[in-house]
Amino acid sequence: MEWQVVTVIIALVGLFFTVAKPIINLTNTISKLDHTCERLDSQFSTFEVNNKESHRRIWEHNDEQDKAINDHEMRITTLEGGGRK
Repeated sequence: MEWQVVTVIIALVGLFFTVAKPIINLTNTISKLDHTCERLDSQFSTFEVNNKESHRRIWEHNDEQDKAINDHEMRITTLEGGGRK
């Protein structure tokens, strides 16, 4: 009878370790993933600010080019005699 109790205790301890190890590994993995997501979120915020600044500069440059093209068009029109035939 005593050996049956010992066997049951050993089986329960083995079952505990069989279940506990994957749970511990999963918990560690989830913690690492959470940390990675937090870091990515902070990097994304910085990227978003930089992205908005880049778009602002691109549109400013585009506006400058539009003005230059318009100026060239006006000069060509003037040189060609005001567009009269």
